[in-house]
Amino acid sequence: MPHTAPPLSGGSRPVPPRSTVAVLGPGGIGGLLAALLSRAGHRVICVAAEETARTLRRDGIRVHSAQFGDFTAAVEADMLLREPVDLCLVTVKQTALDAALDRVPPHLLDEGYVLPLLNGVEHLDTLRKHFGAERVTPAVIRVESTRTAPGVIEHGSPFLEIDLAVRHEPHVPLAALLTSAGADTRVVPDENAVLWAKLAFLAPFALLTTRYGLPIGDIRSARRAELEALVEETTAVSRACGAPTDATGILARYDAFPPGSKSSMQRDAEAGRPLELDAIGGALLRAADRHGIPIPLAERLMADLEGR
Repeated sequence: MPHTAPPLSGGSRPVPPRSTVAVLGPGGIGGLLAALLSRAGHRVICVAAEETARTLRRDGIRVHSAQFGDFTAAVEADMLLREPVDLCLVTVKQTALDAALDRVPPHLLDEGYVLPLLNGVEHLDTLRKHFGAERVTPAVIRVESTRTAPGVIEHGSPFLEIDLAVRHEPHVPLAALLTSAGADTRVVPDENAVLWAKLAFLAPFALLTTRYGLPIGDIRSARRAELEALVEETTAVSRACGAPTDATGILARYDAFPPGSKSSMQRDAEAGRPLELDAIGGALLRAADRHGIPIPLAERLMADLEGR
């Protein structure tokens, strides 16, 4: 694609040229973005395990979404990335990151960018060592999306929001590319603000829904006091780490969630999959310790979940 990009802010963004995008981990988030990017006219290569890759090549990705409708998108798929791409979305779980990176040789991103959409704040060091710091653009995503079977995606939230931490305009128009697919994309120059604003929001949602096995609607009613207390703890840590978050805004977002919404950690617990406890709760505890901030409720919830 050309190495010129439209402005990242101000006015309407033009539609970007057709790009080649790899998606490492086409699960709930990666599968949704792969399907949306394909539908927007971009070439998409999903990198996945053999059975999943075979299913995606044969059937494409089927999306069920109140926001985007029900549709099927054709994608390419392989167990390894074998050619250069403009962008690689990294959408595996933190627990699977090290093994998944073996599927993407770093030199294939020499002229492209890596966009990690993982939970937590500590994965960037791993990605920068693998691909080079200049290739990795920190980002976060806010969405509820679940893979119910290989190539089948249920998008449950009425939103799909991505924040990019971009200080200088890249030659690949990342914001325009994601916007063209349907994501509400913002550009924020401060990496800590992007990552910690997400973690302050995610940690209470993940820890409470998983600890009590309840969707957010029940948490915000039956466990309201704990929810408010935990949000106060996470926003205090977030502010110490450079993100201007406030508890009132986060609680308002929870109150707007469909009552049946579950965190990805809760869904992993229900399915018997490994939990991202260390990436979410562990990172929160380590940051609180560094800044001397007491977070007793988060510590108790982590102890309960680690004891299971």
